[in-house]
Amino acid sequence: MLHPPRVYLYLDTVARCGSIRKAAEQLHVASTALNRKILEVEQQIGTPLFERLPRGVRLTSAGEVLVATIRRSLADLDAAAAQMAQLRGLVRGSVRIASAESVATDFLPGAIGRYQTRHRGVQFHVEIGGTEALMEALKRDEADLLLAHDPPASPLLQELAAAPQPFCAMMRPDHPLAARRTLRLVDCAAFPVALGPANFASRRLIEAIAARNRLHLSVMLEATTVETLKGFVRQTDAICFQFHAGTLRETRQGTLTAVPLADPELALGRLVLATRKGRALPPAAAAFAEHLKTAIGALHPPLTLAA
Repeated sequence: MLHPPRVYLYLDTVARCGSIRKAAEQLHVASTALNRKILEVEQQIGTPLFERLPRGVRLTSAGEVLVATIRRSLADLDAAAAQMAQLRGLVRGSVRIASAESVATDFLPGAIGRYQTRHRGVQFHVEIGGTEALMEALKRDEADLLLAHDPPASPLLQELAAAPQPFCAMMRPDHPLAARRTLRLVDCAAFPVALGPANFASRRLIEAIAARNRLHLSVMLEATTVETLKGFVRQTDAICFQFHAGTLRETRQGTLTAVPLADPELALGRLVLATRKGRALPPAAAAFAEHLKTAIGALHPPLTLAA
């Protein structure tokens, strides 16, 4: 196993914890010794790396530059170790994925499970969150792969695969709208709806369409998790909204029905698999990315809706 310079681990851990004391606990060293090492590095480079605050520390601009470089070096070191392990015939490694919740409850676990039947030595870490937070994790090399809906254009991203993902209205199979082939948002306005919080991109998109068309949506539940929204819909006549990939389990089980929305802004979404541009992925992550590209290619939406 390759061991990075200890000072790299010290600086990275302090930056993540935002506290010398907490970092010292994780590193199993004395906080005074850790603080002394940081001061030595700051003296060597001639500028402070951390701003000392009443409750913790925060990276200075110089610190952000140095820690970003350290994290890239640590990721490259992990990739080198994994490549050498492969040369020794060892099938092991770890894959870190920053994922939208819509694909993290069914599609992604299924893809991981199928992959691990052939590569049992590969471990996975999945971080679930909003697109902005997921892209930040990719930028900081805290994730190898990004799986998100319509991430904004960025020089950071190298797109590996994409699949069309229309937005769907989800409801009970006995709901008055369940038999429709397609819907528009205006059709849903007559029923109670369950939505994610205001900082969700999907919520902002729905509200923008509603405002432009002067629709009033009766929001009866707001929740930060998709599973809570679906659970509410299963027990009421409410409607929630989800990308096609996030509807697969319920439609397969028959517990909920998903009807594609034909509004142009909602019908033309994409699920994107990406990595940080210029990043040399560790072998395990690169191999799983190829596996995931095949799985994404098989994600067929119920129909293709024209704009």
